[in-house]
Amino acid sequence: MKDPRESLTRGSFVRSAVALPALAGLLAAGTGVAEAKGSKAQFKYQDKPNGNKKCSGCALFIPGKTASANGTCKVVAGSISPNGYCIAYSPKST
Repeated sequence: MKDPRESLTRGSFVRSAVALPALAGLLAAGTGVAEAKGSKAQFKYQDKPNGNKKCSGCALFIPGKTASANGTCKVVAGSISPNGYCIAYSPKST
């Protein structure tokens, strides 16, 4: 029987070195979404728009029950105003 250390090549080592962190990332992705969100301070969130850029026009915004009600965000923790803005702003595709 061959010693497994003898068959280890640079290529197989590199593939393993890349696959293991990716697997760890997939396992960690099972944590709650709230844990993955950043703070309002991290994203420089403000309750007013930046020109015509506002949360209601952002792909990351999850609207509240009405158009004027606060909602949530996929990346920023807490209650988010539809008229707010942060540096994660990403316009909705039309």
